[in-house]
Amino acid sequence: MPAHEDVAREATFGSLPVVRSERVWGFGDFTWVNVGLAIATWAFLVGGATASLVGFADGLLAMLIGNAIGVVLMLLASVVASQRYGVEQYTVLRSVYGFGGVALLVFTVVLFTEMGWSSLLAVMFGRATTQVSNEVLGTDIGPNALPVTLFALVAIAVAWVVLAKGPLTIRFLNRVVAPGLALLTVGMAVVLLTETSVGEILDAAPLAPFEDERLNFALAVEFNLGVGFSWWPVMGSLARLTTSPRAAMWPSFIGLFGATVLAQAVGMAAALTLGDSDPTVWMVPLGGAWLGAAALVFIAFANLTSLASIVYSTCLALRQAGGSAMTRVRWEWLCAGFFVLPAALSFFPGLLYDDFLLFVTWTGAFLAAICGTVLADYFVLRRQRIALTQLYAPGSASAYHFTGGANVAALLSTGLGALTYVLLYNPQTLDTRSAFAFVTASVPAVLVAGVGHLVLSWLLNLRAGRGGYAPADPARPNQTTEA
Repeated sequence: MPAHEDVAREATFGSLPVVRSERVWGFGDFTWVNVGLAIATWAFLVGGATASLVGFADGLLAMLIGNAIGVVLMLLASVVASQRYGVEQYTVLRSVYGFGGVALLVFTVVLFTEMGWSSLLAVMFGRATTQVSNEVLGTDIGPNALPVTLFALVAIAVAWVVLAKGPLTIRFLNRVVAPGLALLTVGMAVVLLTETSVGEILDAAPLAPFEDERLNFALAVEFNLGVGFSWWPVMGSLARLTTSPRAAMWPSFIGLFGATVLAQAVGMAAALTLGDSDPTVWMVPLGGAWLGAAALVFIAFANLTSLASIVYSTCLALRQAGGSAMTRVRWEWLCAGFFVLPAALSFFPGLLYDDFLLFVTWTGAFLAAICGTVLADYFVLRRQRIALTQLYAPGSASAYHFTGGANVAALLSTGLGALTYVLLYNPQTLDTRSAFAFVTASVPAVLVAGVGHLVLSWLLNLRAGRGGYAPADPARPNQTTEA
């Protein structure tokens, strides 16, 4: 392989910065990437889960508030730096957590979060496909039957093939899938309004609310905040392939906020009027046998592109966090290794799928805290300046080595943010503090993590001149903060 091709491959599938000629996504392309990510089956599933707590008017408000706050904070904590420097976000995170700190996060929070989402998408594909079979072929396959698992494994296999080809293949698929998904969502909204009236949708009672209406609304907002933050693990690595800041931020917001809320609203309205939060169940009754089946087929296919986009970013994270051991593994085999656990989870289709709300809120606890830490570090302490060379300098030669390769201040502040979340709202036990109904749990988690990082960084790093925060010192060039 020629040297320039080897370098280009490392930039696409590794952690090297991408140059301008390697940035393949303009405004339109990245818009379709994000729309394709947003309008997969999970968006309708989120709407159905929201309908379990609140009615349509309160649910729409909760979606707008939760997604707007969550998506904006998530984008600032992931897209801005990666797009500016052309570096995937887990390499950028070395300036926040240190090399060892990033590895700790990647092999715990990020890995299991994205494996969970991958498993969900694969199972959604399996359930959608078997629902089509039930309707068209007259089969009677249950939601947790073996054929669901088999089709989920097919989804994983196809996603692996797409991943092996890289981001250009993902771009091509999204150019086809994303516009179709947008039209499909609008079409389902039209069918829904044709079959039912606006008054019926507004008057429909939530499916399984708690007694306290204020708590129900707060839980709905928190759930949608978690959805907004859930995009953080993948967005920076995708945004580095965009041609400009404008082509990164606005398409991300259009897709992950606008398209998401639209699909969620359709899912919520359908769940409220048809009585089931699972989109693979209500699409056929809503659209009729053939239209509903066609919608399921298209959405099942769309899940494949979402799955590929998610795993692309996560495998980049694994490659850079795993050091030389991971860089020696071929890209195709690394992706195959990632899919082992999602494939195993597909043999238990209801494990995450039936506890979707629980999964999203638990992951949101940690991702909100990570976002708070990153925002404080990049925008306040570093003033959006990172020493690109120090991201790649080995060991203690890097200004971002911190203490033994990890930034203790950042890890502690993230832990404090996550602890704040759980103290305000424990997703496992559903215990909440009175303040939760007014401030949710994610917003305080972001604030505590951010303020905690500022204080702890001053105590542990700034006073010691550690971490490359100080102005450039000619005698200590590894401390420069200029790009």
